[in-house]
Amino acid sequence: MPSLLLALAVGCAGLYAGFMLIFATGIMPALARLTDAEYVTVMRRINAYVPRPLFLAVFLGTVAFPLAAFLVPEEGRTGTQKWLLLAGLVCAALNHAVTIGGNIPLNTALAASEATGGEPAAVRAGFERRWNAFHRVRTGLITLGFGFLTAAAVL
Repeated sequence: MPSLLLALAVGCAGLYAGFMLIFATGIMPALARLTDAEYVTVMRRINAYVPRPLFLAVFLGTVAFPLAAFLVPEEGRTGTQKWLLLAGLVCAALNHAVTIGGNIPLNTALAASEATGGEPAAVRAGFERRWNAFHRVRTGLITLGFGFLTAAAVL
C-alpha cells in the first residue's frame, strides 16, 4: 500500500506540475497578446471551466496522496526517503495555500467584475500581473514537490 500511495503522489504531482507549467509557458503568454476585453473574457471562461471533477481529483490528490504515503509506514523506507516525501508534501501544501490565498480570490474578483460591468482594461490591470506572480510561485512549488516525490520513489 505505501508504494502505491507514493506512486499516486508522484503521478498527481506530475500531472499538476505539467498543467501549471503549460499554463505558465504557453497559455498565459498567448493570452497576454489578446486585447483587454478578449483577455478578461477568456480568463473568466477558463476559471469557470477548469475546476471540474478530474482536475479537482488531481488537485486534491497532490496533497492527499503524499500525506497518506507519509503517514502509512513502509518497512525499509530510509530517513532520506521520509524527508523527501515530507518535502514533497510541504511543497504541495504550500502550492495549495498560494492557490487558495492568491489565485482563487483573484479569479473570484474577475468573475464578479462581469456582473458589475467593469472596464476591461481596469479589470485586467487589477488581475493579470498579480495572478501571474502567484501562478509562477505555485508552479515552482509543485514542480519542486514533484521532484522531491520522484526522488523519494526512486531511492
